[in-house]
Amino acid sequence: MTQTVPSAANAIQQRYRDPNPTEPAEWNPVLQVLHEHRSVRRYLAGPVSDDTLRLLISAAQSAPTSSNLQVWSVIAVRDPARKARLAALAGGQAHVEQAPVLLVFTADFARLRQLADDHDAPLAGADYLESSYVGFIDAALAAQNAVVAAESLGLGTVYVGAIRNNPEQVAAELRLPEQVFAVFGLVVGHPDPSEDARVKPRLPQPAVLHHETYDLPTQRPHVADYEVRIAAFYAEQQLAHSWTERVLARLASATSLNGRHRLRESLANHGFRLR
Repeated sequence: MTQTVPSAANAIQQRYRDPNPTEPAEWNPVLQVLHEHRSVRRYLAGPVSDDTLRLLISAAQSAPTSSNLQVWSVIAVRDPARKARLAALAGGQAHVEQAPVLLVFTADFARLRQLADDHDAPLAGADYLESSYVGFIDAALAAQNAVVAAESLGLGTVYVGAIRNNPEQVAAELRLPEQVFAVFGLVVGHPDPSEDARVKPRLPQPAVLHHETYDLPTQRPHVADYEVRIAAFYAEQQLAHSWTERVLARLASATSLNGRHRLRESLANHGFRLR
């Protein structure tokens, strides 16, 4: 049964920077948490307890997993020295060191390889690109469940894709065996209110929601509208105002991928055959 939350329209307004938000027909606390998601990059010193960590992982394990393969694992990193080394490998992101825990989500086929070896069973299907996709998708679904769980408890989070900048060094630091690959990190901790992290507006729904068939030309005006709306957000954050410039620069060349252009090679180095 849903319940009325007074800030529902406000949450929608923040998510889209829509000057005339429509009151949702239905609303509940879960929708509130989802719509209020924001990236937190400044944290207080308080720890995340073992009890809370277990709860986040049980939420993660409640996510869908293809064929119940469960081809993901997560490494909780609390040691300050190890977090500092991982932060350096991820481009020097200070919040990785500052937050009490870094969760590194991995695509994990080592567990199934071990199971196959124990039963003297073939596992050739794990060598194909499709299976690697499943590992990455499973890890992402699990992590997003953990994000929602953490934020429902008042914790802050931010993903760290730069864990893939230096995959071999990250694997060595975490002692990852073959067939286990670090997909991304997830910082979790108590948000520092002085950061005043804001909800980042997303593209208008007509730019991403298609009915029956895909329609590219109709997206153009909605993307242009978004460029105007998000400029206000960037101005508040004292950042360069253009979303268009940001996304085009991010994908302009192999160099702009900050080492992640080697992903296929790095996966092969760690036992992913990608047939």
